[in-house]
Amino acid sequence: MIMKRSRLEVCIDVLGIINEGCRKPTWIMYRSNTSWKPLNKILDALTSEGAITVKTAGDKKEYDITEKGRSILKYHEKIRMSLPGFIGQFSSLEL
Repeated sequence: MIMKRSRLEVCIDVLGIINEGCRKPTWIMYRSNTSWKPLNKILDALTSEGAITVKTAGDKKEYDITEKGRSILKYHEKIRMSLPGFIGQFSSLEL
């Protein structure tokens, strides 16, 4: 059985996708494998925390990562690299 991603994992995935240059919400949704309503909640939370910014032109939105968002990604990567065996244990667990 495959485990669901935590909210933190989805937020990190979304930040990474935006950092790679994907700016439009529909494409962020496709690439992060997230449905529309949860994605909007995550985008709103990341915006309110200052990890991403949103540009609105009419009814269209585009997102961009901030320095704070890049710092979050770097910090997450540093933790992930320092605990490779520990993180790997959770990916193979079956409930």
